[in-house]
Amino acid sequence: MGSDPQYAKYPDLSLAQHIFTLTNSYSTPVSRQTSLKKLQDVISEHKMAPLYRYLAHPTDGCLNTAGESSTRKASFSSSRRPPTTSIISGRRPSIDVEFPWDEELYEKLKADNEAELETFQKEEEEAAEKAGETEIQAARGKRAEFWSRVGEKDKALSSYEAIFEKTGILGTRIDLVLAIIRTGIFFNDKLLVKKNIERAKTLVESGGDWDRRNRLKAYQGLHLLTVRSYSLAAPLLLDSLSTFTSYELCSYSSLVVYSVLAGSVSLKRVDFKSKVVDAPEIRAILGDGEDKLAALSGAVAAGPGAGDEEMKDASNTNTSATPTPAPTAVNLTALGSSTAPQELEAPVDFTPLAGLVRSLYMGNYSAFFLALAAVEENFLSQDRYLYEHRGWFVREMRLRGYQQLLQSYRVVGLGSMAKDFGISVDFLDRDLAKFIAADRIPCTIDRVNGIIETNRPDDKNKQYSDVVKQGDSLITKLQKYGQAVRLRGSERG
Repeated sequence: MGSDPQYAKYPDLSLAQHIFTLTNSYSTPVSRQTSLKKLQDVISEHKMAPLYRYLAHPTDGCLNTAGESSTRKASFSSSRRPPTTSIISGRRPSIDVEFPWDEELYEKLKADNEAELETFQKEEEEAAEKAGETEIQAARGKRAEFWSRVGEKDKALSSYEAIFEKTGILGTRIDLVLAIIRTGIFFNDKLLVKKNIERAKTLVESGGDWDRRNRLKAYQGLHLLTVRSYSLAAPLLLDSLSTFTSYELCSYSSLVVYSVLAGSVSLKRVDFKSKVVDAPEIRAILGDGEDKLAALSGAVAAGPGAGDEEMKDASNTNTSATPTPAPTAVNLTALGSSTAPQELEAPVDFTPLAGLVRSLYMGNYSAFFLALAAVEENFLSQDRYLYEHRGWFVREMRLRGYQQLLQSYRVVGLGSMAKDFGISVDFLDRDLAKFIAADRIPCTIDRVNGIIETNRPDDKNKQYSDVVKQGDSLITKLQKYGQAVRLRGSERG
């Protein structure tokens, strides 16, 4: 298995979620108040003077509108767009944040930080005089974790890099890079995360142990989710469900949500059936009582219909049917791994997510749209990793529903399809027109006769069309290249 993970305690990524909730206009007043209380308590407990200044300072704080130096209350306005590496929520209506600045508290936290740093400096000096390189590295590691704990990004990164350069143990080097990745995730620095994930992959491939290899898989999947690469994130996240130990990255319940959403929007129907609908780890959470018991006991593997490759005929769909109710709240503390998380996870209501998966697979499209709206409200708008892409996700899931129904028919009545989805004919007409114009759905709308005609090309015609397009593109590039060569030749002459 390898040595136990190091440098895994800080930064606390759940704190970044609380900061996001505090600035998210879609959060409820109760959740914002809870996040504010948690944030204030953690800042005081861990003496996070740099983070406190970064958030709440009357002049420099990112929760404060630029120029409001006289105020004692931090507020956020959309007129000041946050930087790309900001923790806070952007692109939303203005919202006041009740996060007061206390100069006396800040000075006290700052003094405590300085005293703690002096202690680390003394430890390092004593280790240099009386002990060896191992003790010196341990003292430096305490300083790096200190900077990560108090929210000082630049100094934390430089400290981790300094230790990395002096460390030859592969497991420790991987842990240091993972800590750098989490720091980037905390401050929403996607470029830093991408760079160090590639770095960690190189280290793991050079001989990393099984545990760190699996932890990196979860890190990579989460990063791909934040940059909207759901098709690449889905297999990594789904594979991580059975071997998840990265509780420093996210909770197991969050991993279930990310895995299901990524799989729902990107996997083909056959893979969606086997890896999401019938996956034992997901059925243990989203299934009804019997499915839950069977999955937890190991009786469920791939399900009786795992080989179902054909789409359910929409004509047999009962739009009035309601899905089997999912459990209203699940506590996932005991699931996912034998390694217990540091804190008990709050119960999560998976009902909208279970309804989305079930209605999409069963072709219950009116229930599917209702479940999609509930998922947007309860998950996409409340999570800092999903929030930025919520509009894209909802649009892609609508497209998936339309494609799934139209795949079974040559001609479909416009009114009939609108009724199946529980929407108006005008909305369906406008929504389908966007996808048709973008070549996402191969069909045409005959509004006069009130029908939709699908025109799926056969494989040979599609291949021929692709060859013609690629050939045209190649000819254009060759012509441009030839012109450039001729110009350079004339210059020499």
